[in-house]
Amino acid sequence: MIDETHDPARRSWVAGADGHAEFPIQNLPFGVFCPADGAPRGGVAIGDHIFDVGAACAAGLFSGAARDAAEAVGEPTLNRFFGLGAGPRQALRRQLGALLDASAPARPELLHRAAECAMQLPAAVGDYTDFYAGIHHATNAGALFRPDNPLLPNYKWVPIGYHGRASSLLPSGVAVRRPNGQRNSQPGSPPAFGPSRRLDYELELGVWVGTGNELGSPVPISEAGGHIAGFCLLNDWSARDIQAWEYQPLGPFLAKNFASTLSCWVVTPEALAPFRAPAMTRAEGDPAPLPYLDDAADRAAGGLDVELSVSMRSAAMRAAGLPAQRLSVGNARYLYWSFAQMLAHHTAGGCNLRPGDLLGSGTISAPDPGGYGSLLELSAGGKTQITLPGGETRSFIEDGDEISFAAHARREGFATIGFGACSAVVLPSR
Repeated sequence: MIDETHDPARRSWVAGADGHAEFPIQNLPFGVFCPADGAPRGGVAIGDHIFDVGAACAAGLFSGAARDAAEAVGEPTLNRFFGLGAGPRQALRRQLGALLDASAPARPELLHRAAECAMQLPAAVGDYTDFYAGIHHATNAGALFRPDNPLLPNYKWVPIGYHGRASSLLPSGVAVRRPNGQRNSQPGSPPAFGPSRRLDYELELGVWVGTGNELGSPVPISEAGGHIAGFCLLNDWSARDIQAWEYQPLGPFLAKNFASTLSCWVVTPEALAPFRAPAMTRAEGDPAPLPYLDDAADRAAGGLDVELSVSMRSAAMRAAGLPAQRLSVGNARYLYWSFAQMLAHHTAGGCNLRPGDLLGSGTISAPDPGGYGSLLELSAGGKTQITLPGGETRSFIEDGDEISFAAHARREGFATIGFGACSAVVLPSR
């Protein structure tokens, strides 16, 4: 619901928060930070600062359900906070907004400069599942391998996903090592083992699971949205040459398990309420979702109108002081399956999700090349090249390249909010 926390006229006593491109008072995302003189604990991003929720709780600044939520946020991970569900989270958001409002007494002792803190993953991730819900990416990638049949028959019936590797999830800013694996570009010849030569990024949104479900108890589609604690950016790094050799018959393995990079702030469903959008309209002739995946409310507001962009900055560009070059701009509206559908399908067979589990949306691409969410698509499978400032060219990622994602939600009459950094430099393989 849209309430006073979304008021675009609301101002904060925190210097620099008003009109901040990412974290104005209307956003208030949660994350885990580590100040130079302390241990990891949860906080809230406000402007260029982090509000220490645990310290504020110890000072008696919260009451009721918000106090319970604040105590959980003050822990080294947000798992318990996620598990409390929407009610305490909403109560905490309202009281945080009141505490940070320009009309409230300033409490600068509760602030930490974000630039002086190390960000951690928000939660201890027990399980990570990556979906394939971006239909334009699925069509473009499929066309490279199956020109006459890009989408397999099940795509428009079932949200496709695979179980990813939770241990190699990395916070933004941590370098990624190029993976080794088997490659085979010559059918009929033995494969070679070595560093990936076709390293790629995949532009995705991550979904943090809030309240879980009991083993054997599916989550109905009408209730699935209530099990989502928030959203982040996700770069599902992909070694395309390794993937092409190993993915049949069981799907991704070494091509995906070496690293996935996450933005560190959890943007809540409440903060994104003004930016809900109808779920993607199915083309004429597409099948209707099966009943367990169909819900009128989800059709009306199951999507997100969030702009997503990708930028690249090579080692040579950094050395020359050149800014990153934007490669594409897309939007989360281009997901064929909604987040509620992904969660409902994940549990449909009785699988139990737990607080802090992570779901990836799959690569989000727009219909046009300006919004493609991977180099596989931008380079047409390596057939064309992108020219960078200084004359360098790329079909896939080279060592030393830095890939950065950004996300912003904009709507007339509301403050713009962002997701924070999702960035990493690629290092040579070992």
